[in-house]
Amino acid sequence: MAASAPLPPPRLLAIALALAVVFSAAGARMPASVTPISRNLYHSSDALLRDIKALVARHPDKLSMDTITASNKGYSTELFVVTFNHVKESMDNDSKIHVLLSFGQHGRELITSEVALRLLYILTEKHKIAGVDLLSFEKMLENLVIKVVPMENLNGRKRVEEGELCDRRNGRGVDLNRNWSVDWGKKEKDYNPYEENPGTAPFSEPEAQIMRELTKSFKPHMWVNVHSGMEALFMPYDHKNTTPNGASAHLMRSVLENLNHRHFQDSCLVGSGGGAVGYLAHGTTTDYMYDIVKVPMPFTFEIYGDETASTSDCFKMFNPVDKKTFDRVINKWCMAFLILFEEGLRNLRDAQGAVDNWVTMGGDIVEGSAARESSDEKRKLEGLDLGMQELRTYFRLFMLSTALLMFMFCTRISKNRNRDTDEQSA
Repeated sequence: MAASAPLPPPRLLAIALALAVVFSAAGARMPASVTPISRNLYHSSDALLRDIKALVARHPDKLSMDTITASNKGYSTELFVVTFNHVKESMDNDSKIHVLLSFGQHGRELITSEVALRLLYILTEKHKIAGVDLLSFEKMLENLVIKVVPMENLNGRKRVEEGELCDRRNGRGVDLNRNWSVDWGKKEKDYNPYEENPGTAPFSEPEAQIMRELTKSFKPHMWVNVHSGMEALFMPYDHKNTTPNGASAHLMRSVLENLNHRHFQDSCLVGSGGGAVGYLAHGTTTDYMYDIVKVPMPFTFEIYGDETASTSDCFKMFNPVDKKTFDRVINKWCMAFLILFEEGLRNLRDAQGAVDNWVTMGGDIVEGSAARESSDEKRKLEGLDLGMQELRTYFRLFMLSTALLMFMFCTRISKNRNRDTDEQSA
């Protein structure tokens, strides 16, 4: 039976319910945030992109950057994808572990993109990392290809910078983490259209379309969707209060529990997003990555949340507002990603079935050992079915023959009776 995640702390559940009430009461308007953006701590979206482009220009041997655009019904966006590939020419990229990280899917969660920027600095410039053996670190990076989407929701981020500090949606009011196809469009009793608008159809939004195509082409072994609002390490599922079964699910939980124990002293919630957050989320990216793309390790990380913040103070609720906390959060979660890379690489390589047996099938990934077992079982069932079909055929022939014999027997009896009657009459 699938394991259920622990219930959320009462304070987190209270915040979620209070937000729903506030947003519902606001109707078509979002509440204004009491605390403004800390401009001395946070980059603007333009400044953050300038820093990333400058970093890529300084390290063309390790970094590259793609700009991808898409549009739908008059709405367009662009995504910037940074690829880190240590010693590009020395190894076959197909033999490396592929990691895909997405930050800033919700516009109001500025802290996530700051972690993305710092992580890229650490991967390339590695000046000094406390507690990290640089030689081992370099060796680990040789086995990884990492793609980073620093701001998935650029248009939504710009709306936040213009004053809509509570807005998590994209530029035309759709929650990108509800726009994917797994359980899309289902609404809970506390559904808030302003917070959770799933769009007109799965993948109606250009941002989701780009991410889907990126996933198909890159075929990640690990995926992390980075959010803020609490501190947690989540695995599927978001749309139900269970975690998956099987070897891959055990692998995911093992990686998260090791990370939680090694780095967070077991302080983070670990389990399914649907079980731990306090509400079910339908149409999320992580559930799609697991159910449809078959990514071996799809995760959602929640990296910060201020439980003391007022429900009307969205910026403070989702982002640190003082430099000490800001630096602590960024350093802590950058180190968490380095440990994740190490844990993921070791677990995927140790459990060969999770790498060598994950075989490409038309752009998707399936678990080879499970596929083989399924195939063997299918052949057994097919043989059983064939035998049953033959038995049914023999049974039908037997019944038909019996019916014919009974008909002939009854006809003979009838004729004999008629002949006897005729003779008696004569």
